[in-house]
Amino acid sequence: MLQDNLILEHYGLNELNFDTIKSYRDRFAEVKPAHPWNALETKEFLYKVGAWGKVRDTHKEGVTLAGLLLFSEERIITEVLPQYFLEYRESKGNEEWTERFTSQDGTWSGNIFDFYFHIHEIVRNSEPQSSIASSLTEVLINMLIHADYNGEGGVILEKQPSHYVFSNPGLLLVPTDSVFSKTVSQLRNPNIVKLFSLLGLCERSGSGLKKVKQNWSLHHYKKPSVDQDVSMHRTVVTLSLSTQERQISSSEKDTYHTSVTDLGNNFKSVEKYQNIPENNVENNSYNKNKDSYNKDKDSYNKDLLEDLNSCNNDNDSYNKEENYYNSELNSYNKDDYSYNSYQSSYNKESEDGSSNSVNGEDIDTKLWDIAALAREKKRLSPNQMEHIILELCKEKPLMLKEFAYLLERTPDGVRNNYLTKLLRKGQLQLKYPNQPNHPKQAYLFHKKDTGK
Repeated sequence: MLQDNLILEHYGLNELNFDTIKSYRDRFAEVKPAHPWNALETKEFLYKVGAWGKVRDTHKEGVTLAGLLLFSEERIITEVLPQYFLEYRESKGNEEWTERFTSQDGTWSGNIFDFYFHIHEIVRNSEPQSSIASSLTEVLINMLIHADYNGEGGVILEKQPSHYVFSNPGLLLVPTDSVFSKTVSQLRNPNIVKLFSLLGLCERSGSGLKKVKQNWSLHHYKKPSVDQDVSMHRTVVTLSLSTQERQISSSEKDTYHTSVTDLGNNFKSVEKYQNIPENNVENNSYNKNKDSYNKDKDSYNKDLLEDLNSCNNDNDSYNKEENYYNSELNSYNKDDYSYNSYQSSYNKESEDGSSNSVNGEDIDTKLWDIAALAREKKRLSPNQMEHIILELCKEKPLMLKEFAYLLERTPDGVRNNYLTKLLRKGQLQLKYPNQPNHPKQAYLFHKKDTGK
């Protein structure tokens, strides 16, 4: 790994972006108006802040790696760091990015200093609460100063309606469980830290993420999460913007939604048939439970109403936690691909005369169970994820947004990392192969001809 204090002897002032340097010096003078460095010439100022270095035994000098990252331009930076890449993107919860820019755009310098302040401006304008904006920029600065710029994948900030995801190459230098409580900082890029800290943007106390956790707790937001992808050598920090009262496990989700759906259907059946003689009742939902109704209908109705009200209350609480499920049964949340929208879809298929069960078991429940491991473990091997996807497609054709919901992954990630490969291998096929952009495009399990 290249150290950020490495002196690049063949990279001089001509390789730097002077608009960026001017912006940095203006901010430095604003923070430290009486500082003696404000009067220095450009090269000497860069030397003082750590962006310029001198080799004592050879008398050679040049830009440091930290100086290159903060003050140069993307094309020059990638000469030294071929994997270097910065990206910001945001969407409204669908597959289309409503805003996106990268270090390769050519419309700006592409260095990490300008990247930080560009996003800082976006966050300040989009988040009305200053404390939330401050926490987001705190995580952003942590991502930039701890990234391994030799690593693959680039530094990426993704904004969704319900959360932010910060992803960078390089694993944490401290245990994951201590990242929000540790007060001693271990630095991968001490020169970059110095350059940002001189502007008052970060400290070396190691308390930045601890403050973010405390702020998120004050707003009753879901606890920030940190994931380490050892195979990809990446760190991912997720900040949810949805409130919560308690965490609900995947098994609880399954039980909860099954019970809510059953209670809702049973309630309709009781309401419709409670005054009709037994021999006139043919509704499937009623027949399933008619013996129970006949025993004590009035008592059952009372208990059922209480249970349904209880489930509705739980539904409101869960809505706060995940921003997934609406307060009314079978409502549709476009941003989060809620379970209820799929339940409504399957019910509609059933009404149209098609089957919505496999061996007598509701298909939605079966799919939910098949994908449980992917939801429980955010880091699975490609083989494990491909196996889950193939098992899902054996049950029924699935659209991209359905995969994203069942697996709890972004649509782009599912498509680019798994579906495209499985199509190429011939293990999956498109429902509309001649219309790739068909609005109801789905993926089918490809049953290969065995010749028998």
